[in-house]
Amino acid sequence: MRQTVGSGWSRSYAAAMAGLWLDLRRTLADLDSLADDPAQLDDDEALPALQYELHAAGETLAGIDPPEEAEVLHEELADALAEARDATAEVAEAYSCGGLELALPLVWEWRGALFRVRYARLRLTDAPAPLPARRPLPAPPPPRTPPAVTASVVALGSALVLAAALLGLWLLVALMLSGTLAASLLLRP
Repeated sequence: MRQTVGSGWSRSYAAAMAGLWLDLRRTLADLDSLADDPAQLDDDEALPALQYELHAAGETLAGIDPPEEAEVLHEELADALAEARDATAEVAEAYSCGGLELALPLVWEWRGALFRVRYARLRLTDAPAPLPARRPLPAPPPPRTPPAVTASVVALGSALVLAAALLGLWLLVALMLSGTLAASLLLRP
């Protein structure tokens, strides 16, 4: 049987994931406690029950439809739950067949699988919001002529107009002034 939670809105997805995590939190705490101190593995029934809880959490997760932007992280959490379930089964099997001595070499891998569940959940809940579409940057202003160059050109032009006027070359003065006026109108920002 599969429970389907519609998640057209990210709010309903977050609520479904919060419910899943509430159910799973106690299971992970118990598993972490056992992995932290494997000598507590004296109860043969504890690990299979916790393994089933991981399996049930994986089934519940499979019934939750993630929003498009969370699909990859959702799958990562599902894979982490399956890995933790399988690692728990391996430790339980080793313990039931050979006791603590046979189960101890598997504890580090088991702890890593449990950590992966917590990490996948953290990545899923702390996933950054999609970035808004970038607005195009405004066009940069045209390069400005350095003030020293501008001052030099104005001084040279003024000197030429003055020299032409002193020499009585009025046609040349008129052409230079009209050229200056045309250039200033064309190059205006």
